[in-house]
Amino acid sequence: MAIQHAVLALLARGPSYGYELKSAFEAAVGPQWGPLNIGHLYQILDRLSRDELVVAERQPQPVKPDRVVYEITPAGRAELDRWLAEPSPRSGGFRDDFFLKVTAAARSGAEATVRTVLGNQRGHLMRELRNLDGLRRRTDDPLVRLLLSAATRHVEADLAFVDDAEAALLADGGALLATLAADRTGTAADAAGEARAAG
Repeated sequence: MAIQHAVLALLARGPSYGYELKSAFEAAVGPQWGPLNIGHLYQILDRLSRDELVVAERQPQPVKPDRVVYEITPAGRAELDRWLAEPSPRSGGFRDDFFLKVTAAARSGAEATVRTVLGNQRGHLMRELRNLDGLRRRTDDPLVRLLLSAATRHVEADLAFVDDAEAALLADGGALLATLAADRTGTAADAAGEARAAG
């Protein structure tokens, strides 16, 4: 789980407490990731404590409630090193909501439906690219710029898929759509199974 390991990486720099870790995480990854839910963070810290990857120490404060400070253990450092040394597989395989929409639209046989699905997605992705470009221009942090660049490349790849789908499904004047609509045996589940078998 990426956030669990990101928390270990933050603790590898020194002991810290919940809200400090939340701020450090958000500053490290920038606005593209979005805010880290503090309740979720405490669940992660509890799990890391149970797994003996961090230790927690309660520190009294004069006015506020006690603060719980977390520190990475040797086992936590070993787990962080293991995670950093492994490649990151694509999460979720090739399951994708948009692909299922394209499949449903194509099997309907309706060219207008396919054009609507592809056009709406293209518009959404173009807005996302503009937003990412604005975020990249406003940050001075080179790591955040790198994350935004990665996000931009993902969006560009999604746009290329929209172009591929348009070329494959709409280039022949509707003949392929008619064939797909008539073929009741093929399903999105079959296509997903074939993609998993090929991967």
